[in-house]
Parts: sequence; structure tokens; C-alpha cells
Amino acid sequence: MELLDKTINSYLDVWLGPRDPRVKGWLLLENYSPTFIFSVLYLLIVWLGPKYMRNKQPFSCRGILVVYNLGLTLLSLYMFYELVTGVWEGGYNFFCQDTHSGGEADIKIIRVLWWYYFSKLIEFMDTFFFILRKNNHQITVLHVYHHATMLNIWWFVMNWVPCGHSYFGATLNSFIHVLMYSYYGLSAVPAMRPYLWWKKYITQGQLTQFVLTIFQTSCGVVWPCAFPQGWLYFQISYMISLIILFTNFYIQTYNKKASSRRKEYQNGSTATVNGYTNSFSSLENNVKQRKQRKD
Repeated sequence: MELLDKTINSYLDVWLGPRDPRVKGWLLLENYSPTFIFSVLYLLIVWLGPKYMRNKQPFSCRGILVVYNLGLTLLSLYMFYELVTGVWEGGYNFFCQDTHSGGEADIKIIRVLWWYYFSKLIEFMDTFFFILRKNNHQITVLHVYHHATMLNIWWFVMNWVPCGHSYFGATLNSFIHVLMYSYYGLSAVPAMRPYLWWKKYITQGQLTQFVLTIFQTSCGVVWPCAFPQGWLYFQISYMISLIILFTNFYIQTYNKKASSRRKEYQNGSTATVNGYTNSFSSLENNVKQRKQRKD
């Protein structure tokens, strides 16, 4: 395994250049193989989990879901606060920020972004809970793609560009996750479900996040600094893929539901009209029959 790690590291160093020495020796960052293995195991569980649960009763998981979602809400809130204050303390430039001019603020942001990377491993549990509860309809291509790729992408980010212009998407995402995981935590409590109205707006917030990230990343392309350009082009491409998938999810989930409701309403109205017409015709026939009897 050690020989494999050395081989992979040497290829990565040739391909991407020298790593940032500030993260040397940090948990899970030294070698790529643990992150890759976690991702492969995740995909195997996504594939085999529903098959294993097929003939079993779903687990409730209600108590642990409340705790899990509360924990991720607090972690996301902590990351959002620390990133915002770190950017402020380092005097980060919105249009383009390199990875070495922020001083101590850079170190603070690197520490927070490590937690952001690690949170992507924790978030694999989202899918595992879907499997245990047999909510397989929620394990979509978007869901698996997003979860499987983020952990891997952020391993590379943490090793080569662990601060500077990398902060923006993680800051917005942490804020969105405060809203998202608080929603999921509350929805695990049946009594709270009638009062939860903002799920649709979380998806809108995610789409807004991707657009803003593309805009801010593009600023680094138009007004470049010492931040590596290749990472900016990659991030723009990845954000576009998420916009496509999330837009499709939004249309499938909300627009089609609204269309279905309108059709149901129209069908209901037609049925009422038809019912009235049929009753009227029946009454008219009865009157005619009575007249015929009188004659």
C-alpha cells in the first residue's frame, strides 16, 4: 500500500505541481488512496444497500436523524462563521485572491476548509439513511454524483489550493447547508412537518449559490492573480454540471407537481360539471316520462 501511495503521489506531483506544504501530514490529506477507497465503498453501498434492504422492514432512524442533522447544522454554521471572519481578517479580494497573501487568516481558512472537506465524508450518511429507511427514490443520479465527487474534489483542493479564491463556494455552501440540515432535522419530527414550507427555496438557494460561484470564479479568470487558472476553469465546469442536474431536479420535483395539481383541479372541475349536467339530463328525462304517463 505504501508503494502504491508513493507511486500515485509522484504522478500527482508531476501532473499538478508541488503541494501546499501547510497541509503536510494532515489527517487524510497525505495520500489520495483513503479518499478514493471511501468513495468506492460509498458507491458499492449505494449499489448493494437497496438490494440488501429489499425484503427487510425499513428502519425509522428518527432519533439519530435529529441528532445527525443538528450536528451538521451546527458544523455548517461554525464553518460559515469562521470563513466569513477569516476572509474579513485577511482582507481577501473578491475578484481574485491568491493562496499566500492573507497571513494568519490563510491558516485559519485552511483549518476550516479541512473541516469542510471532512464534512463531505460525514455527508455520505445522507445516502445511507435513505437506504436504511428504504427511501430509494431519493437516491438520484444528482444525489450520488454530488456526494461522490465533492469528497474527491476537495481532497485535491486541500492539497494544492487550500485557501485564497477557494473560500467562496465553501462559504455559500456552508450557509445553504445550515438551512438544509435544519430543515431535514425538523422534518424528522412528525409534529413539525406541517410547519416546514421552505424546502423549495433551499433548491432555489442552491442554484443561486452555483450561479454566484461561477460569477466569482470567472472574476479570477478576467482579473487574474497568483491563484492557478486551471482550478478556476475546473470549478466553472463543475458548477455548470451542478446547475444542469439541479435545474432538472427542480423541474421534475416542483414544476411537474404544480402541473399535476392543476390537471387534478381541472379534472375535478370537469367531473363536477359533468355530474351536474348528468343530473340535469336525468331530471329532464324524469319530467318527460311523467308527462307521457299523464298523456
